[in-house]
Amino acid sequence: MNRVAIIAATATAVAALAAGCGSSGTSSSSPPSSSSASATGGSAALRAHSSPLGQILVDGSGRTLYLFQADSGTTSHCYGTCAAAWPPDTTTGRPSTHGLNASKVGTAPRNDHTTQVTYNGHPLYRFAQDTKPGDTTGQGSTAFGGAWYVVSPSGTPITGTAPSPSPSNSGGGYGY
Repeated sequence: MNRVAIIAATATAVAALAAGCGSSGTSSSSPPSSSSASATGGSAALRAHSSPLGQILVDGSGRTLYLFQADSGTTSHCYGTCAAAWPPDTTTGRPSTHGLNASKVGTAPRNDHTTQVTYNGHPLYRFAQDTKPGDTTGQGSTAFGGAWYVVSPSGTPITGTAPSPSPSNSGGGYGY
């Protein structure tokens, strides 16, 4: 019986080793890509959405898109820890638009070999702490060497803040 258990354990170890050797030989500590294209493996989609900040850009899932003022033109300066907090909006094809100026939509190569969606020359990102579509909790944040703002359909940053929710007589708690 011990011989059968040892053979089974050895076979499992060899299979695990073979799976590990089947990789490219490089390791990466970067998180998996979390893009609007990852669910379908295709192109990203952009559209306008009404929010307390006015009309803003969102991805195909309704997640708010931001620009990073530390970027230079279409060149992203957000990698590693920055990209974990502010995942770039990436695509594998030409992004589609719904109700936006299609001539403002573009793409730019990233140093991590992905393609980032741009709008009016700005690389676009989501904020990891936005938990549901339409959240704008990253608005006006300053992190990783620059400010982060939602983007208007005209392609400019919206630098204001959303009005604070007013207390109600329905028990407060703001839905928590």
